[in-house]
Amino acid sequence: MIDTLRSKTGAIPDDTFIQGNDVPGPTKEEIRAITISKARLFEGAQVIDVGCGTGGLTVQAALQVTQKGKVFAIDAKEQAVELTRSNVKKFQVETQVQLVCGKAPEVLSDLPKVDAVIIGGSASLTEVIQAAHQKLKTNGRIVINAILLQTAVNALDALKNLEFKDVDVAQVFVAKGKEVPSGTMMISRNPITIISATKM
Repeated sequence: MIDTLRSKTGAIPDDTFIQGNDVPGPTKEEIRAITISKARLFEGAQVIDVGCGTGGLTVQAALQVTQKGKVFAIDAKEQAVELTRSNVKKFQVETQVQLVCGKAPEVLSDLPKVDAVIIGGSASLTEVIQAAHQKLKTNGRIVINAILLQTAVNALDALKNLEFKDVDVAQVFVAKGKEVPSGTMMISRNPITIISATKM
């Protein structure tokens, strides 16, 4: 079954991932597809995934960059790193993923320059974006997924102060169909603001 899921479209079904009660995620399928698209990954790219959680975006990015690339998956919670490790193993992308247990932005200082940084959440968002700016190559991409409006506003302010270009903001609303006796009922999920930009 896993071979049929090695698609590079960014659309691995949510229920395919190993999940845990204490770790949120994975990032929902549709959000992952858009996030990976906005990151503009390519074979051989190097990526940092800040707040890897269950590892949905880590796995999806690893499939994009192939064995020629590298994904550095970071989370402050040991349970999240272990859950990501399980999913990395399940999807057979161990060679292109390096797991890092620690808090961003501190742990970013030990990582190399990369082509993209994906930020799924951080208590110190402004500092993480500043550290990501330092780690991005010229024309590297940053993608920030925000649940809270305040997070989106803070992210936009930080990107403006750092003079990122091509700033794009997309608020995504997804509803999923659920079968009920009388037909299909659409169940809405929380809207997500996806912010992406390019380092000058």
